[in-house]
Amino acid sequence: MMRKTFFCIDSHACGNPVRVVAGGGPILPHLPIADRRALFLRDHDWIRTALMFEPRGHDIMSGAIFYPPWREDCDVAVLFIEVSGCLPMCGAGTIGLSTVLIEEGLVTPRVPGILSLETPAGRVDVRYEMEGDRVASVRLFNVPSYLHARDVVAEVEGLGPLSVDIAYGGNFYAVVEPQAHWPGLSGAAETVSLSQRLLCALQGVVEPVHPENPDIRGLHHVIWCDAPRAGGDGRGAVFYGDRAIDRSPGGTGTFARMAQLHGRGRLAVGASWRNESPIGTIFEGRIEEAVRIGPFAGIRPSLGAWARITGHNTIFVDDRDPLRHGFQIA
Repeated sequence: MMRKTFFCIDSHACGNPVRVVAGGGPILPHLPIADRRALFLRDHDWIRTALMFEPRGHDIMSGAIFYPPWREDCDVAVLFIEVSGCLPMCGAGTIGLSTVLIEEGLVTPRVPGILSLETPAGRVDVRYEMEGDRVASVRLFNVPSYLHARDVVAEVEGLGPLSVDIAYGGNFYAVVEPQAHWPGLSGAAETVSLSQRLLCALQGVVEPVHPENPDIRGLHHVIWCDAPRAGGDGRGAVFYGDRAIDRSPGGTGTFARMAQLHGRGRLAVGASWRNESPIGTIFEGRIEEAVRIGPFAGIRPSLGAWARITGHNTIFVDDRDPLRHGFQIA
């Protein structure tokens, strides 16, 4: 019998929890992080489920495991773990991870004030501002993002036809704006139910694949977009996993939303987009430049946000525990 121990530093990024695994993560070969991600998924995904699912986590848990970088232009490599899988990129995870790494002294950046992350989606730079020994705020510069498909129609059970755009911001999203059969955001439970039905309806209708990285494929996220309430330019509820609504505005969701708006000619290069979360926190998005992603016109976006460390957490996963790998209630 064995008991595996994980030392975690818990935080939240504008409301969404981020658990950073600082000790106990699996030893992986020194390879590009995309290759290490494949090995993690093959051999160690139980760590993700044990730390993210109940009884040690919950339905909206996000996290990260960090490693020495393969790329010479990066300070650290990262695997993003959450209830929906081991993701190519996670905005809230990047915000929480960067804050933890700098405040806890776990990484010394090559360039003071800039932390460069090697993610499975590509290099992500994070500029951070200090107040004394604490990280006051960060601005992360994302991988290129783009509008993948416009006006995709799906027949949603109990609702009728919905028209969505498919956009990439580090993960692929169905972007939904108010329309005849969906007047706008309501409660979290209704949004979860709608998201489950929408993703089911989109199966077989659209299967996005990144034009430069075929390992990044499939549609597992939804961002429901509505008018702001707390001073933003827009409001969004990001759905991921089986029943999670992001408490932050959603990092890759905000990037996908900006890429969708730009692709439709509604947000120019250099413009800002303040995206509001379901709890009123805001990500300060900005389009830094226009780029191309294979055959697609896209953008390189950034966003400003903050995170706070909530505690140190030593977690045991015991072979005697029948629920050691976590569970979810259907």
